[in-house]
Amino acid sequence: MSKRHSLWAFFGWLPLLALTAAWGQDSSPQQPAGSTPDSSSQQPIPAYGPDNSAPSIAENPPISGIDMPNLEPHAAPLSYLQPGVHLSESVSSNLQNSLGGSDTSTISNGLGSLELQRLWSNYDLSLSYLGGVGYYNVNGLGIKQIEELGLSQKITWKRGELGIRDAFSYQPEGTFGSSYGSVASAGAGLSGLSALFGGAGLGALGQVPRIMNLSLIDAVQNLTPKSSITATAGYGFVHFLDNEPGTGSSFIGNGQFTAEVAYNRLLGPHDQAAIMYAYQAFSFSTGVNFHSHVIQLMWGHRISGRMDFVVAAGPQFTQINNVFTTVSNPTSADTIPPCQLGGTLTNPVIECPTNDFRVGVAGRASLRYRFPKVSLDLNYDHYLTSGAGFFAGSESDIARLTATRPLGRIWTVFSDIGYSRNSRVLPSTCALGQSGSSCSGVSANVYQYGFAGLGVRRNFGRNFKAYASYQFNDLIFDQSFCGTTGPCNRTSQRQIGTIGLDWTPRPIRLD
Repeated sequence: MSKRHSLWAFFGWLPLLALTAAWGQDSSPQQPAGSTPDSSSQQPIPAYGPDNSAPSIAENPPISGIDMPNLEPHAAPLSYLQPGVHLSESVSSNLQNSLGGSDTSTISNGLGSLELQRLWSNYDLSLSYLGGVGYYNVNGLGIKQIEELGLSQKITWKRGELGIRDAFSYQPEGTFGSSYGSVASAGAGLSGLSALFGGAGLGALGQVPRIMNLSLIDAVQNLTPKSSITATAGYGFVHFLDNEPGTGSSFIGNGQFTAEVAYNRLLGPHDQAAIMYAYQAFSFSTGVNFHSHVIQLMWGHRISGRMDFVVAAGPQFTQINNVFTTVSNPTSADTIPPCQLGGTLTNPVIECPTNDFRVGVAGRASLRYRFPKVSLDLNYDHYLTSGAGFFAGSESDIARLTATRPLGRIWTVFSDIGYSRNSRVLPSTCALGQSGSSCSGVSANVYQYGFAGLGVRRNFGRNFKAYASYQFNDLIFDQSFCGTTGPCNRTSQRQIGTIGLDWTPRPIRLD
């Protein structure tokens, strides 16, 4: 890895992304329903300072905001410093994560973590770091750097609060599962973030290092004890540092700006309603871009400490400018710029820029429920996303279910299941003389990615935790990936078994 890329990893735009590591940082009998298997519940729960007046609906935050109600009992607010060391060994099939790959090899990870929380009367600051190396025991890979940085700053006043959050990640690869390859992690206070804002890679192919960053600023202002407004703006990007091995295919880097404003109203002790408007603007390394407008009605039902259910739906209006489309019956006028020659050497076509306006539907639903022994977190999103490097934008359906259950005082079982279906928004960006895997991104029209994982964690005293886990990943492109060449290999499957050990001593009090 070059020195320039190492500096990127250590000094991303704002610090962020989180401290969780290796999948096991839960020392309490139950894990919060909204957290992933690598979230740490040993650390004190952030809270308002002792002299601060919390917003009047702090126990039931606006459903259009980023923060969610806590389903666990509140802990005393503390300022602390929390170090940690995390070691793991994995056996992986298809370690190269290639189409049709079947090799088996090992991955060894050694990571260190540090989290700082500092509370003042009207300020709540959280900084987190996770970093180290992974050794891929296969020719051409070897030692890979892993870096995650996190920042969350809250400023509160009598009737509202302002939040500044950033998540930065440098990863040697990306997957959709267990928060690995995603910057929307618990360490930045973004674990339940809607796909509307981006920040997650919904699928991966090959061992491609990537830099990911998501920055957000959000505000909540209570107008009355029963009404409030929220506003959020954010920018996220993904930058790929290499090409897919063996194909010469460039992955598509992307940037996404999102702004959202909403009005919330309490309907009763357990119900809320909101109306929300959001704007999305996508840009890609191929030079194309598009934007969309989303209007949604939202409803939430919450029972303090037990259940949090939110559903939202509404129209989405997408404007795409200067998309090159094939002219079916070209004339001599079509050979004049801005039209251009496209297609392939054997099948050249004339392509001319056009504008496209589309009307669709966007929405999401989430359910978090804490039973006496089991905590569940179920989410579904239907939004436009960045395309995970495969497409210049995609229409994505994303579903995910996580569950945790304690077995006595020292054992915990956890599971994580996810699925995404992604349809191309913009046409393939193949140039003259290129086809299939030579294009920027992937020439398919649809890809699906799913995973299923299960693990068990055991506490050894207060400071050590060991865990074992298994995960199965499956990526498949539709038949259009093969083009006119007939059947081809368009599926990548991977199985990963992991054992690990986490050392997380008692937090160091700073009060």
